[in-house]
Formats: sequence, structure tokens, C-alpha cells
Amino acid sequence: MAKLMGVVNVTPDSFSDGGLFLDPEAAVAHGRELAAAGAEILDVGGESTRPGAEAVPEGEELRRVIPVIQGLIATEARISVDTSKAAVAAAALDAGAEIVNDVTALRGDAEMAALCAERGATVVLMHMRGDPRTMQDDPRYDDVVAAVKAFLVDRLEAAAAAGIAAGDVWLDPGIGFGKTAAHNMELLRRLGELRDLDRPLVIGTSRKSFIGRVDGSAASERLGGTIASSVLAAAEGAEVLRVHDVAEVRQALAVAAAILG
Repeated sequence: MAKLMGVVNVTPDSFSDGGLFLDPEAAVAHGRELAAAGAEILDVGGESTRPGAEAVPEGEELRRVIPVIQGLIATEARISVDTSKAAVAAAALDAGAEIVNDVTALRGDAEMAALCAERGATVVLMHMRGDPRTMQDDPRYDDVVAAVKAFLVDRLEAAAAAGIAAGDVWLDPGIGFGKTAAHNMELLRRLGELRDLDRPLVIGTSRKSFIGRVDGSAASERLGGTIASSVLAAAEGAEVLRVHDVAEVRQALAVAAAILG
């Protein structure tokens, strides 16, 4: 069964839960609930990467995430830091995090690759067109799967050149990051083509807008679409699912696995 990465957003402006867990104590309590519900990884982020999101200064991002990571170390879950800043990643690793989830795939900070190599961190490399402020400005691809695959191959080579062990790299095609709803669905439909890269695939569809494009639902109303897309992604070989609703997705995966034998 796919591992579940529970989302712990310590932000005022994330698209579905912005502000709910900005207080460190509330974020820690939420993370503990996700771990108790079955999250094997907790992904702590202090900078929203929703479309149009503004950048957060390094000092503020550190202030948001480090106390939360420190408060979650006692759980059995592995801790991931969702950041593209090397200084934030370094402090998070010092605090006990083991995974660096970098939406820029090591392109956002020139020091990130060397840091991850030196510290032996697991690194998630994600495809994104542009940056959160520009990524949804008329995204176009001749073949979105081929483009994403070529990008991930390039970033795998960059990680290897920096000394990051192949076994420490996970790949994320970036559902919702510089893609239309049709692009997202095509990626999910052809996810098997990315398995050729022979690295664990991380898929994050949770509550995203492409679900709402199907039925007009708001972010708070997309649990059914999250479950459907997550189960299908797992069936296509996704090894890690990044979700907000851990208990519900875990149950869906368990039932699907039991039916499929």
C-alpha cells in the first residue's frame, strides 16, 4: 500500500487550510493527529505554493516551521520539510527532519543540492513550470507527460552530479503546478510512463482545483475526488501520496487493496 504523507501547512494562505494551523501548537496537534491516523510522513511547510502565492522571507519561514518540526519528532512519522531554501532545509534537518520536499527540484537555491548530498537527506524533486506566482499563466505542452519526464530526468542527473545518492531521490510530477486540469488528468492517466525512471513517485492531488473543474466543488468539498485520484494513482504505481485527509484516504486504499487481493 502507498505511504501517506500528511500535509502540515503552517501558513496563512494555503489554498485549502490557510491559517488553520499557523499557531505552532495547533500545527503540532494537527500533525500528531495525522500520524495517529496513519501518516508515515509529515510534510511541514511554511510557505504556500498555491497559484499566485507570494514569497515568504527566510526568517519568517524558519519561525513558522522549526518549532513545529521539533514538536513532531516524538511521533513515529518521518518528518519532511516543504521548502526551496537551503537555510530552512538545514535548520529543519538539524531539528530532526529527514526529507526535503523541494518544489523547485533544487533550482531555487544554489546551495540546496550540496546540502542534501552532505546530509544524506531524502529529496523530493518536483516538476513545476515557472514559479507559484506565474505557473498557471497559460501553461502549454506538446505532450505533458513527455515534458515532465524529460524535466525529471534532467533533475535526476543534476542531483547525481551534486553527489545525492540515487536511492535518496523521489520524484513528483507536480499535479497542479503549471498545468491545466486536462494536463493533470493526462499525467495521472499515464503515470506508469514515469515509473520507467525507477524512483519512488510522490503524487499530490489532495483537494486540488482540477477536482473542482470536474464538478464545481470548492476546496473543502473535494474529499471524494481526492480519494478517487489517490486510489487510482496508487494503482498506477505511486509510492507516496501527499494528502490532507489521511484517515479517509488510508481507508480507501485498504479497501481497494483488499478487493484487488
